[in-house]
Amino acid sequence: MNSDGGRYHDNARCESMWVRMKSELFYGRLDPERLTVEELKTLVWRYFISYWNRGRICSANGGLPPLVKRQRYFAALPAAV
Repeated sequence: MNSDGGRYHDNARCESMWVRMKSELFYGRLDPERLTVEELKTLVWRYFISYWNRGRICSANGGLPPLVKRQRYFAALPAAV
């Protein structure tokens, strides 16, 4: 990443995450304008805790969900010592 700022790709990962969340969670499924702020907070929190951090397929992890990658990493630690 560029520490100088002002580059279009500085926020690319974050913007990609938000676009993906909105397309999977809201577009064609829910109308966010009809939900309260508390309902939106709960939906976003649950999305990230239950799906984004645990279940989504991640190409950077060899097609594994983050939870499985983490479990394999910690299972391999005793063997590496």
